[in-house]
Amino acid sequence: MEFLKDLKVTYRAGDINNYSGRKTSLKNEYWHQEILAANIEGSLIENKTNIGLIGYVCDEGVKRNQGRIGARKGPKNVRDQLGKLPIHFNNKRITDFGDVICLDENLEDCQIAFSKIISKLIINNIMPIAIGGGHDIAFANFNGIKNALKNSTKNNIGIINFDAHFDLRKVENQPNSGTPFNQILSENKNASYFAIGIQQQSNTKELFEIASKKNVSFVSNFECETFNIDLKNNLNSFIEKVDYLYITIDLDGFSSAFAPGVSAPSSLGYAPNFVYQVLTFLFQSKKVISCDIAELNPDFDIDNSTAKLAAKLLDFIVLNA
Repeated sequence: MEFLKDLKVTYRAGDINNYSGRKTSLKNEYWHQEILAANIEGSLIENKTNIGLIGYVCDEGVKRNQGRIGARKGPKNVRDQLGKLPIHFNNKRITDFGDVICLDENLEDCQIAFSKIISKLIINNIMPIAIGGGHDIAFANFNGIKNALKNSTKNNIGIINFDAHFDLRKVENQPNSGTPFNQILSENKNASYFAIGIQQQSNTKELFEIASKKNVSFVSNFECETFNIDLKNNLNSFIEKVDYLYITIDLDGFSSAFAPGVSAPSSLGYAPNFVYQVLTFLFQSKKVISCDIAELNPDFDIDNSTAKLAAKLLDFIVLNA
């Protein structure tokens, strides 16, 4: 592929055979009957796609961060569960544009390639929903958004991260799944960051100090029992100051009762209903430009419960987008 030339990465086009589910005599009842598939180098406009799915098949960042590897299998497992879900959205055309696949240890090339595809989708008025992969997907997704907006006067990007971790570690030797938001904030004056679900026992004092220095807004996991008026007001203030919202969901922010299949599970996380309520509120702003779901690790999942959660989150995003 010309636009991936000189990058040590593989691209695999979308394939409807990755989706399966209940066979019915009626059409358009389930995702596997509705989803389209395409090559990113084909025409993005002719089929009038509204939303584009793209997989980030990479866990090199998790490996560098000394986490449990296996997140590269996430996109496949999400698709396995997504195809089985019933459809409740109208007038939306969703196309799977395949996967960017990390080769060997070439995380940085994978991120560059992924960002190029995110940009291509946004420029063609297609909202990306990306499936990881490690949370280093965030650095790639953000750069794709930034590049798509480089000629626009509206380029203030607000990041909403559902996560137990700040992921604000400083890059020492190499970037990893724990560094993306430090990288973003260090390189971009037009970026703002709001983290939802931060767990004190999962972040060092240094990370809280970095968050303070970089003016990061956040709420702890203890403030995520309900979507209360204080959080709503704080999010409103954040949304008003930005032109676009980038939403990233790290599945380890959920309680391990709902998401055991992640690199760093925790029983102290929030429940899905809380996230659904916040997502509904965020999409009402009409500022969401891109989303991703990260850190599904099928090797540690139980009865595909985490993959099912990820698929239902993706479906919910489509319903509200």
